[in-house]
Amino acid sequence: MKNEAITALKSGQLAILPTETVYGLFADATNQKAVERLYAVKGRPVEKALNLNVSSFETIMQYSQNQPIYLEKLVKTFLPGPLTIILEASPAVPEWIHIGKSTVGFRMPAIDETQAVIQSVGLLVGPSANLTGQASPRYFADLSPEIKAASAVAIQDDSISGLDTTILDLTGPEPKILRQGALSWDELVEKVPELCAFPENAG
Repeated sequence: MKNEAITALKSGQLAILPTETVYGLFADATNQKAVERLYAVKGRPVEKALNLNVSSFETIMQYSQNQPIYLEKLVKTFLPGPLTIILEASPAVPEWIHIGKSTVGFRMPAIDETQAVIQSVGLLVGPSANLTGQASPRYFADLSPEIKAASAVAIQDDSISGLDTTILDLTGPEPKILRQGALSWDELVEKVPELCAFPENAG
């Protein structure tokens, strides 16, 4: 199934892939028509930016700028895993990913098969595989017929936790958690104490 997903995504089609949180609906981030189709299938407002799903620290560096000095330590410690990191976008980020915004989120799902797909295709977007307004699918059986019909491939892996990613914003003068998810502030600081230079922003 992995090879089928890679082929489908490279040809501009959509694929359902598992992450450690929920199932995601994925598209090649560099293919504008594929991304626009993903928005249309989900019924997602185009002003709602998408995260970039990547497979390496080097890719994060390529598509971001003005990174904090501890970024590599943070990435190597917690990614792949349930952490979304918000950074200033570099000019390399396609406009259709973060329309009108100067920032972009980075995600590295901790599912080996999904990581292999991302590594092969290069750069993906993968919001939750649900119609906007419906619950995010934790189990394969939760996927709606509309989403499955719009996808060329769907890979099943029900080891999913169902917990949201923690969203950590590093674009301001101080790090800030925008959404508390699977990782707590204390867990982040324990491994990357450089974050604790601004303890007032915890939580």
